[in-house]
Amino acid sequence: MKRSLISLAIGLAAFGTFNASANLDQQIKSVEQQVIKWRRDFHQNPELGNRETRTAGIVAKHLKTLGMQVQTDIAYTGVIGILKGSKPGPTVMLRADMDALPVTEKADVEFKSTKTTNYRGVDVGVMHACGHDTHVAMLMGAAEVLANIKDELHGNVMFVFQPAEEGAPEGEEGGAELMLKEGIFEKYKPDAAFGLHITSGLHSGQIGYRSGPFMASSDRFEITVHGRQAHGSAPWTGVDPIAAAAQIVTGVNHIVSRQINITKEPAIVSFGKIAGGVRNNIIPEEVEMVGTIRNFDMDNRAQIFEKIKTTATHIAQASGATADVHIHEGYPVTVNNPVLTAEMLPSLKKAAGENNVIEMSKITGAEDFSFYALEIPSVFVFLGGTPADQDLATVASNHSPYFYADESSFKVGTKALSQLAIDYLNANKNK
Repeated sequence: MKRSLISLAIGLAAFGTFNASANLDQQIKSVEQQVIKWRRDFHQNPELGNRETRTAGIVAKHLKTLGMQVQTDIAYTGVIGILKGSKPGPTVMLRADMDALPVTEKADVEFKSTKTTNYRGVDVGVMHACGHDTHVAMLMGAAEVLANIKDELHGNVMFVFQPAEEGAPEGEEGGAELMLKEGIFEKYKPDAAFGLHITSGLHSGQIGYRSGPFMASSDRFEITVHGRQAHGSAPWTGVDPIAAAAQIVTGVNHIVSRQINITKEPAIVSFGKIAGGVRNNIIPEEVEMVGTIRNFDMDNRAQIFEKIKTTATHIAQASGATADVHIHEGYPVTVNNPVLTAEMLPSLKKAAGENNVIEMSKITGAEDFSFYALEIPSVFVFLGGTPADQDLATVASNHSPYFYADESSFKVGTKALSQLAIDYLNANKNK
């Protein structure tokens, strides 16, 4: 990955004579309708994280029919397929996430999900409200395309179909972190990884990218303030955890605005819940507070963790109360390797067209693809899924019960995944 962009350009220029390149559009066209068919099937049969048994079974069967080495039951339901090219070279990883969300679908589509489940004690619908059904279908299409040209490939392609990107069920591990914990990189040793996510924030066929930090880390904090119960008419006889909690909210909100160098990277700390007390005239024993932390720099992240603990405990102490602070580390910052991003930008433009590849702003949402990117050079991009005649400002966003992904964009996503793999392997064939 240290080679210059000039040498890569020479490699990609030589790729112009590669038979697979001239044939790629025809290959994409041949699988387009099957990709749509797969997607509709997955959409009608969504499965929550670590429970994607049916989806994984269909994926594994397809990869086996393509002659791949297939491993199943990784991190509960994960599937890996290894496509070995006929020529020596590196291994490139392509990833799709498989899980749906506990959302009742309201989108008016003929393949609407009617599945329901009990989620945390509540009966709720299950829906692919974030487009993971499209990711699985497009990567299955890319697997077929690349398998058809494996005799031209300089190296191997590792197809990762991952469970639980949206988070594992309570009490379980899951997702990319668990797949790595179970040793997939030790066993298969990819040299680079690419991921793609559909979004309502771009029009159909557009591809959005960003070099460096792209998506935020996502962490949860819990603060429990312990006081001493008293009658509301005589607060001096107790210790008021509500008053202390109010000051903690103010103090914690000052961390980002006054104590973190946000010229380096932006950060957000938000409280999502405060609960305490049962009556208007009883000062409670304790108050519980929960919130989220988002940022784009791992050093800033560590500072924020420490400052939340210090701020909460000291403010509580000043009020005569105590505070227990727990930080639950979630997904790290998703960082696109700058060298790899620059090298693969021409591939994205081949897939979508020069004017359809857009540099995006940072996104405060999070992605567990970030765990892979901590280990190997990686690039994560977004694929537009909103029809051109719809207003991006008003269209239903990802995770909405009205979320809709335009099927015309799937051919671009399938081509992008295929093109990234082909070009990377060709440019690095002598690595």
